[in-house]
Amino acid sequence: MGFWDNEICEYCGGAIVEKRVTLHRQIRGKYVLIENVPAGVCAKCGTGYYAANVLKTIEASVRGRQVLVPVYSL
Repeated sequence: MGFWDNEICEYCGGAIVEKRVTLHRQIRGKYVLIENVPAGVCAKCGTGYYAANVLKTIEASVRGRQVLVPVYSL
């Protein structure tokens, strides 16, 4: 039995099915893609749902990332 079995969409009442999705997010002014994210997706309207542990993992993985910026001194 999967995490999203027997769950229904709060917006349209459609069935929630488990899929792997790609998230498009802006972090610190830069656009990033987070691929292969497990999600529940409504088969009727496409609304995405994410388990709390998945969101925590995403947050932890992007929090420690640093963007290197060249600095020049005159």
